Amino acid sequence: MALCKPVGRTLLFMIALLILASCGRNLPTPTATSALPTLTLPASATPTPFEPSPTPEPLAALVNGEEITLEEYLAELARFQIAQPGVSGDALVLADLVDQALLAQAAVQAGFVLDDAGLQARIDQLAQQVGGAQALMDWQASHGYTGESFQVALKRAAAAAWMRDQITASAPETVEQVHARQILLYNSEQANQVLSQIRAGIEFATLASEYDPVMSGDLGWFPRGYLTEKAVEDAAFALQPGEISAVIETPLGFHILEVIERDAQRLLDPDARLTLQSLSIKSWLAERRSQSEIQIFVQ
Repeated sequence: MALCKPVGRTLLFMIALLILASCGRNLPTPTATSALPTLTLPASATPTPFEPSPTPEPLAALVNGEEITLEEYLAELARFQIAQPGVSGDALVLADLVDQALLAQAAVQAGFVLDDAGLQARIDQLAQQVGGAQALMDWQASHGYTGESFQVALKRAAAAAWMRDQITASAPETVEQVHARQILLYNSEQANQVLSQIRAGIEFATLASEYDPVMSGDLGWFPRGYLTEKAVEDAAFALQPGEISAVIETPLGFHILEVIERDAQRLLDPDARLTLQSLSIKSWLAERRSQSEIQIFVQ
């Protein structure tokens, strides 16, 4: 059973449509009657017509003062549900919109600039990739975008992607890693029996091959933060080469580990580096959220 963490993917696009709707009031016009005297007001006392105030756009969230409108959220949710039917994406979509806003805000603070000319250049490049301006317009329409909302989404996505690059660039290329193998069993009694056999002198590799004929229990090299089960990872990093762990219980079952090698500065393989980069983004976002003022208006 796999112990490696899958790398999550964020939503590729979001839309942002900030429209101020206004509504006027139709005030009844008073009618004069002969029974009442007419009062003439001086010009300075004549009341001015009532100015209608804009109706506030319903919001899904407010992130450090930046609005995520309900319309924007619902449009993104609709796209998610089309892409992944049957999956409840309410919380995921809203969290992604908030994360995108946090990343884009940080990018601007760090000096990222995308002017109108740069934005148009990106749109022209996309149009060329999909077969022309009309093809891009057709794609936008089929995915619920207007020309304006697509530009807003693209600009925010570009800023967020730039900030992600800054964060992931800080992830190291070499870190401490261990090379380990395991015997995974599904009840504690059997696990303790196998551990007794190992302690009695039976080779770990022999038993590992018996219980896992394909991989012989080999977990390969991995850094901290790579395995899905922290208890297994912690146990591995507590061992020296040739040492055997006690039985470790996790939701996957009962593990016995042997560390084969250790390296204080081993080059990360692409999958492990991608996982650590993903973790660095999650850590950054968690810290940023704790420092931000975020209001959620939808359940």
